[in-house]
This record gives sequence, C-alpha cells and structure tokens, in this order.
Amino acid sequence: MPLSLADREAFLAEPHIASLAVESGDGRGPLTVPVWYDYLPGGEVRFLTDGDSIKARLIAKAGRFSLLVQRSSPTYRYVSVEGPVVRSGPTTLEDLTRISSRYLPPDAVSGYVQGSDLNVLVTFRMRPEHWLSADLGALG
Repeated sequence: MPLSLADREAFLAEPHIASLAVESGDGRGPLTVPVWYDYLPGGEVRFLTDGDSIKARLIAKAGRFSLLVQRSSPTYRYVSVEGPVVRSGPTTLEDLTRISSRYLPPDAVSGYVQGSDLNVLVTFRMRPEHWLSADLGALG
C-alpha cells in the first residue's frame, strides 16, 4: 500500500543509507551507489560527495538523480524519490556536520568533520518531484 504524503516524507527524513542512482549514459545502466543524505519534510534532499567523483560528474551532466531508502524489518517499507538538482556548491561546515550527525555517534562527529577536506566536497540539493512508496506490512 502506498504511503501518505506525511508518512513518506517522515520516512525519508529518517537516517537511512540511501541508494543514489543517476544516468550514466553510453549504453550503461544507471550508476547506483550508497550515500548519506539529509532531508526535512517539505524540503530538499541534500547529500555531499567529492566534487571530482564519477557520481558528481554524472549528476552535474544529468541535472537530476534518484534516491531509494528502505527498511527490511517489519514492516517492510520503502520510499523512492527523483527530481532535479536545484543547487550545488561547495560543502559548508554546517552541511558536513548536519549530515554526518545523522549517521555517526555524537562523540565521533567532531573527529570525522575535522578529518574531512571541505575543499574537495560538493553538496547537491534535489527537489523531490516524483515519489514511489509502499508499506508491505509484516513479511513472513
């Protein structure tokens, strides 16, 4: 059963590891990689990466990407979102701290942030346009 707007936005706002997909061209399937991301209901999806990475170059070329997040424990649930890049630019200390805080224990965030090179990171922001979602209930 599809999730309501509020439920799918709340689920996407949880700190899942996302599978990011972007068109890779040249007769190949999309590039699909795991990413940390940030999302607040009603807002933009943000993630950061090395500006020289393959995914950064492909996203800049395609101008859009998709994310899939899922939960495999009861109840099985997923949200997939796709849309255009509305902004990209150098990663700020605030971006890096906010995203890493979603995934790392509080005592590890400072060391992770200090060990990261903001000069090579870029943050992409995507406006969700197309959503797919489902809660398949308890499996088994």
